[in-house]
Amino acid sequence: MSAPRAVVLLSGGLDSTTCLAIARDQGFETYALSVAYGQRHAAELQAAQRVVAALGAREHRVAHVDLGQFGGSALTDASIAVPVDGLQTGIPVTYVPARNTVMLSVALGWAEVLGANDIFVGVNAVDYSGYPDCRPAFIQAFETMANLATKVGVEGNRLRIHAPLIDLTKAQIVQLGNSLGVDYGLTVSCYQADDDGRACGKCDACRLRSAGFDAAGLVDPTRYIKA
Repeated sequence: MSAPRAVVLLSGGLDSTTCLAIARDQGFETYALSVAYGQRHAAELQAAQRVVAALGAREHRVAHVDLGQFGGSALTDASIAVPVDGLQTGIPVTYVPARNTVMLSVALGWAEVLGANDIFVGVNAVDYSGYPDCRPAFIQAFETMANLATKVGVEGNRLRIHAPLIDLTKAQIVQLGNSLGVDYGLTVSCYQADDDGRACGKCDACRLRSAGFDAAGLVDPTRYIKA
């Protein structure tokens, strides 16, 4: 029997890279999907290419959906500064309206064409930045919608949205990825990485990533911009 297919949303960051490794370890034939959504930190898309080259995938595609035309987030609008004064409370300005909804929808379309019943996404509800579309309730709701809105769903071939990191701390994610052979030096998590993929070391994403490696007792391979 051939391996079941799965679409894995791959940003090029730590969490999504771990998801790709998990899907492969679980025996799926993986199809990696990155999304150019108008993000200012496009270095992550280059990181995604490096990750696929290292971990492998049956296919890697980059979909283009310009959420940047709407702005409303520090990640898509250059006029909004990325916070660098410590972890933010509430929903921070780095939240991109509808991003995970749009990305999962694009993944859903490709999955249906591929005949893949499984989609992996690296959302996390423990060590995260307060985004509403990283919660279990959102993932459950999207899976319900996916099975109502697709031909395969209404024909009884249930679609599953996998969020294997959703209840893990950043340290646990790093430890899991390390056990699966992930080279986190290939990844980019920083909200304002430079064109070479070097991290600022000050934004929420950098702080969470650094703290995760510290708590896991592992060396942080992140390349930082020298002050």
